[in-house]
Amino acid sequence: MRTRNWLFQAMTVTAIFIAAGPACDNGPGQPNPPTPGETFTAADGTRFGVQVIATNLEVPWGLAFTPDGRLFFTERTGRVRVFQGGRVLPEPALVLTDIAATGEAGGLGIAMHPQFAENHFVYLVYTYQRPGGGIGNRVVRYRELNNTLAEGVVLVDEIPGANIHDGGRTRFGPDGKLYVTMGDAASENLAQDLGSFAGKILRMNDDGSRPADNPFPSLIYSYGHRNPQGIDWHPATGELWGTEHGSSGNDELNRIVAGGNYGWPTIEGSQSAPGLLPPVLSYSPAVAPSGGSFYTGNAIPSFRFNFFFATLRGLHLHRVRFDPANPRQVGTEERLLVNRFGRIRDVVTGPDGMLYFCTSNRDGRGAPTPDDDRIVRIVPAP
Repeated sequence: MRTRNWLFQAMTVTAIFIAAGPACDNGPGQPNPPTPGETFTAADGTRFGVQVIATNLEVPWGLAFTPDGRLFFTERTGRVRVFQGGRVLPEPALVLTDIAATGEAGGLGIAMHPQFAENHFVYLVYTYQRPGGGIGNRVVRYRELNNTLAEGVVLVDEIPGANIHDGGRTRFGPDGKLYVTMGDAASENLAQDLGSFAGKILRMNDDGSRPADNPFPSLIYSYGHRNPQGIDWHPATGELWGTEHGSSGNDELNRIVAGGNYGWPTIEGSQSAPGLLPPVLSYSPAVAPSGGSFYTGNAIPSFRFNFFFATLRGLHLHRVRFDPANPRQVGTEERLLVNRFGRIRDVVTGPDGMLYFCTSNRDGRGAPTPDDDRIVRIVPAP
């Protein structure tokens, strides 16, 4: 692996999205969208409604808010777009020129620097076309000005890439470090190879360098992952939680610890072996868990500090509640909005205290409705 910084330009490109073949996150069935004003009731009696705020998007993948309330999101075809003032702005903030939008690869995660209001740094993970052939993944930093991203600097380059299993979620932790999830790039043995960034969760300083307290002499924070796609920190305990795709079922929700080996390909799901960390929760048949977030808003008090994760094959938003007496202990879980929006890719808390998610029905594995893909806001209901 090579870490390097260099300036590059990202201008207009025509990106061709190639639908992926069969895989663990295929999900059948066209969604049955809610009717206007329809409300929903969770198992604990929480009532909520949904508002579709953006439509006709091209596979939105990652969602990230700025402190002033703008929503930046990636589309897997290589665009970064902005939702502001109740609409998606017509001009993209960025169009990547070297995108490899094939199967599960392409424009992936996005994160805002914790001091975005001062430095306007935006971080992306995407799959690129190598000049000599093949594809790879990289982590890039841009500077935002007037809803445009420029001054691109590659922070981490030549991470293994493939048409499937690219991971790609990126977020800043409460420690101020940038975390990035990377899949095994369809080469399962790389997940146990500490010389490769594939099948790992990476942790780095905001300039891409290695933090002195990393558990390994590299950017690797944890390993033995197949295709991790969601990470967030419990607001009360500070613990890192992550979602991961299994090979055939055996999807996982893990508590992530520094230096931990999560077992792939030796174990997965409910299996166990000495020295390997089993998941806290596992799911068979597959739900294909994607982006995940702890709800930290106040608009829906009974959702506060619950962990929500998007599911692709599962066609629902998954809610995990923790024991009020022991926030390290999972309590109950339930499935919300089952097949009302189809495949769901990411979920985040907005600065307005609402919960936002995006769909992924046009990724080649769904059954899109005419207005897919969409961004949806969950709001309290009387």
